[in-house]
Amino acid sequence: MARRRHLSRIAVMQVLFERERRATIDPLVVLKRNIEELGEVDDGFAEQALTGILEQEVRLKEIIQQHAPGWTLERMDPISRTVLLIGAYELLHGNDAPPAVVMNEAIEIAKEFSSDEAGKFVNGVLNAIAKGKK
Repeated sequence: MARRRHLSRIAVMQVLFERERRATIDPLVVLKRNIEELGEVDDGFAEQALTGILEQEVRLKEIIQQHAPGWTLERMDPISRTVLLIGAYELLHGNDAPPAVVMNEAIEIAKEFSSDEAGKFVNGVLNAIAKGKK
């Protein structure tokens, strides 16, 4: 189950990343393509997360911005920005994974697709969001 959720988050991250580059894509079509490419994905979880993120995107970006002082969304690297959207959505609207798991997943994905520094940045922002939620 954990591996399937990890791949689901990667599939969603890839959609959000591609959407930043090509705003005209159909996110659900791209998600289905990513799911097929990645294989063992929890597609229900991925689709629900993507739909929720797209519905809450403006508010999620505001929250990320509030918890990343000194960093505009445009200044953040694209991987960190997309991973933060997923992590913030899960922390604020998810109820099936503890905050520590959500943050660890986000950090690992940021490090896997960007850098150790991106992982540290994502950790700091999501930790602040999680503390602010309490």
